[in-house]
Amino acid sequence: MKRIALIAVGGAALLGVALYAFSNVSAEADRVILRDNDLAIVALGISVYEANCASCHGADLEGQTNWRSPGEDGRLPAPPHDKTGHTWHHDGDTLFQLTKYGVGALINYQDYVSNMPIYEGVLSDEEIIAVLSYIKSTWPEEIRARHNEMENRQ
Repeated sequence: MKRIALIAVGGAALLGVALYAFSNVSAEADRVILRDNDLAIVALGISVYEANCASCHGADLEGQTNWRSPGEDGRLPAPPHDKTGHTWHHDGDTLFQLTKYGVGALINYQDYVSNMPIYEGVLSDEEIIAVLSYIKSTWPEEIRARHNEMENRQ
């Protein structure tokens, strides 16, 4: 009898944990959560960034020179993703949408031209989040805290 009771209690506990975990995953599926403190995700982000982003945004996230002024082609150079850029002014959802679907889709203007590639079908959602998590992990603690406050208001 005790054994059956223990099995029932254990099963109920496992079910509760599974439901809790599922509810957290479902809630987060609606929102991009950057994992800048998760070393494995940041490590993945470094390798994906080096292979796909560093050629334009710089090996040290420094961006291209004169990134605020259009070049001769009328397009803006790649901005920095370090503390000197504006990346940290945007929430995780915005950064994810911009990376996956492009600026034109983000601003609902399909004719917008940009040198920024669209990474839908190139990088997985997990790889995009890893890159953004890596970028955030490099910001000074004060900027990361401000970004967290912005994210928490969402």
